[in-house]
Amino acid sequence: MIESLLIANRGEIACRIIRTAREMGIRTVAVYSDADANALHVRQADEAVHIGPSPARESYLVGDKIIAAAKATAAQAIHPGYGFLSENAEFAQAVIDAGLVWVGPRPDSIRAMGLKDAAKARMIAAGVPVTPGYLGEDQSPARLEAEADAIGYPVLIKAVAGGGGKGMRRVDAATDFDDALASCKREAASSFGDDRVLLEKYILSPRHIEVQVFGDTHGNVVHLFERDCSLQRRHQKVIEEAPAPGMDEATREAICAAAVRAAKAVDYVGAGTIEFIADASEGLRADRIWFMEMNTRLQVEHPVTEEITGQDLVEWQLRVASGEELPKRQEELSIRGWAMEARLYAEDPVTFLPSIGQLQIYRPQHALVRIETGYSEGSEVSPFYDPMIEKLVSHADTRVEAATILADACAGVEVWPVKTNAPLLWRALEHPVFLAGDVTTSFIEDHKAELAPPSETPDAVFFAGAVAIAVSSWHGRPTDLTSGRVELRRAGKADVWREAFGFRLNAPVERGIQVTVDGQTETVDLSDKWRTSTHYAELVADGWAIPFEGQWFHATLPRGAASAGGTSGDGAILAPMPGRVTAVEVAAGDTVTKSQRLVTLEAMKMEHSLTAPFDGVVAELNAVAGAQVGEGTLLVKVERAPQNNPSP
Repeated sequence: MIESLLIANRGEIACRIIRTAREMGIRTVAVYSDADANALHVRQADEAVHIGPSPARESYLVGDKIIAAAKATAAQAIHPGYGFLSENAEFAQAVIDAGLVWVGPRPDSIRAMGLKDAAKARMIAAGVPVTPGYLGEDQSPARLEAEADAIGYPVLIKAVAGGGGKGMRRVDAATDFDDALASCKREAASSFGDDRVLLEKYILSPRHIEVQVFGDTHGNVVHLFERDCSLQRRHQKVIEEAPAPGMDEATREAICAAAVRAAKAVDYVGAGTIEFIADASEGLRADRIWFMEMNTRLQVEHPVTEEITGQDLVEWQLRVASGEELPKRQEELSIRGWAMEARLYAEDPVTFLPSIGQLQIYRPQHALVRIETGYSEGSEVSPFYDPMIEKLVSHADTRVEAATILADACAGVEVWPVKTNAPLLWRALEHPVFLAGDVTTSFIEDHKAELAPPSETPDAVFFAGAVAIAVSSWHGRPTDLTSGRVELRRAGKADVWREAFGFRLNAPVERGIQVTVDGQTETVDLSDKWRTSTHYAELVADGWAIPFEGQWFHATLPRGAASAGGTSGDGAILAPMPGRVTAVEVAAGDTVTKSQRLVTLEAMKMEHSLTAPFDGVVAELNAVAGAQVGEGTLLVKVERAPQNNPSP
């Protein structure tokens, strides 16, 4: 058995691997960049090694530094986690050549399945059904556009070396193909160092079904059933579950058998996932499910498989890498209950733009939910890495029970001031279409109006803010309170207000309290009956943080609204977060129309289009392709087009 292990990763997956390794008596070594010097995975490991500056390309993606760290700490093996170098065959080979144990598949298997076009050709030979499309070597825009025309729109452009939803674009019409191809190639080159693409027929009622497979060095391959990862935004998974809703035993047997054939076709060892696309227009049927790709690593969503099978997949990885046979035979594996996982991202729930900063409030806890995280209170969410803060995983006897438990956990997420997608998660999990199991990959887009937070601040939030201000004033001045929480609980006909540190309000109720919440000021009559459920406000440095249905609001004494960057009313286009300018679509003096794309910014591994707020002229242009910019940097200024008033 491996005795010492270096984890070539960061965040929640590094913490996840450390937990199992510790339970197995394995010594762990963490690596970290400048940005992660105080990260949770660094504190949890037995030893930690600094490997470079914050950008991943100068630290976590530098294989030589990681191997050197393993040798310097006498680590026997390297576990790559997922992302970064986990599917890099050259790195895997370098680890082996250095005399270390690689906790993953053989380099040849990674190569065989790492390029989507070659993988599909191999699957066809193995009798695994694949999605219709174009896998050719000719990458000229003209050839690709001709092939897209032949396939028929809509089509999906996918990076050959892609993964994690990066380098993918849906194209609905020929007129959009050139722009989508250029954007896809840029993102692919940035994420994978390879801008080649393939084309697939876009399935109009698609379900994303994947099968967890596992192989060992003794020739054994098993599956651990399927997961449904259909609930996505921009091809990035948001909620995953196992088993797949609507999957009958015959279809399950067919898809899982195809997954095992796929793994055996590349002599697979370790944890892997065979991903399929299903046409769910007539339900899940074996003849309407096609191979998409294989992920030659552990998946982000592996906890749902662990929950329904009772197996620790990281332990399986370490045992297989140590030369042992698989811990279970196929007939010993079965499904028990239902599991769901929600990915909590650091992003604005309205604009979906990444959110960064210090987690001044962060309490990852829920009695009925498993939480995987790489952060703790006081940690910094930086712009350098993936925006996922944590994963919340529920397990219950039925699908509806699992969804209900997970929805409750998402509604109660405690994160401040970094914004999260918790409101979207909560609304999605409670949506009747989701609860019915009728979910396709377009679910979020199809129901975006219902999933979005309310456009106006809820009355309950203003009420909570007013109570918080009243409590502060009854203590003397607002600044006299240095810590604590004001809780509001319904108690029959009267509302009880109290603070977490024991103070109970007996003062007369005040009327006409003014409160500002996220820039909007209202006057609240505290004698009115409060018609909402349990709520609270928590003191922060510059006011009160108020959670409501997964979303947090900022309440202060009235002092005017503050601007927040992005697009201001005067036409200034500001960088909404730190990032790299990948494309500039206009020149100074150009005439532009409302919503026209002006600049593309890459941040937190995604591209973001910044558009014109109104018809006008580019009066100022500071954006330069390839340049790094900070949050709030003025990139473009648009002046309104002059009005042509008719002569009197």
